[in-house]
Amino acid sequence: MFNKIFATIALSLFVFINPAQAKIESLQFDSPQMEADYNDLVDELRCLVCQNQNLADSNAELAQDLRKQTYEMLQQGKSREEVVDFMVTRYGDFVLYRPPFKLTTLLLWLGPFLLFLIALTIVAMFFRKQKQTSVSVSEEEKTRAHSLLDD
Repeated sequence: MFNKIFATIALSLFVFINPAQAKIESLQFDSPQMEADYNDLVDELRCLVCQNQNLADSNAELAQDLRKQTYEMLQQGKSREEVVDFMVTRYGDFVLYRPPFKLTTLLLWLGPFLLFLIALTIVAMFFRKQKQTSVSVSEEEKTRAHSLLDD
């Protein structure tokens, strides 16, 4: 009796569980060079949804679409540079993990150094302020402190 109830409950739970939908991409390449270019591109291009992953590592729908688009562009005979130029034109330099050093990406490249300098300045000011605050002790207080230490 217990087994039938348990089996019924377990079976009904399996009906409502959403199956994992992991997609495996199997792509056919015309040449090993095209496959190498594809792998390099999906490693170099950033997922715009995840922002912390490249296209190869991301499972976001946009990353899947961009991988598909990259594959299709390579199949059409476009070079790596043409694919990168298309992505940069459409999504900006942020799509690149290593954006070029130019005026529009200056803050992106120098930002971490500026933040470090600001933090270093704040720490230096804090320690300088700590050093400047000194406590003045009168002779009477010094004598009293020495007498307490001697006891």
